[in-house]
Amino acid sequence: MSKQIQIGKFKAECLQLLAEINRTKIPLIVTKHHMPLVKIIPIVTEKKALFGCMKGTAKTLGDIIEPIDEVWNADRH
Repeated sequence: MSKQIQIGKFKAECLQLLAEINRTKIPLIVTKHHMPLVKIIPIVTEKKALFGCMKGTAKTLGDIIEPIDEVWNADRH
């Protein structure tokens, strides 16, 4: 579903129309002499869940259970 508007009216009300498109997510077709000129569509961004967003991006190398050969000391500089 799209709305249509003449180019002259679009020019006069551009900022309000862009805000409306962003709010309603309904595309707008701008016409000149009743012929479609452009179609303005809203950008819809996907919201990703924070929990689990990195799933599948890390790789486990080696054994993560066994201790390493080298003793690590946090007090060393």
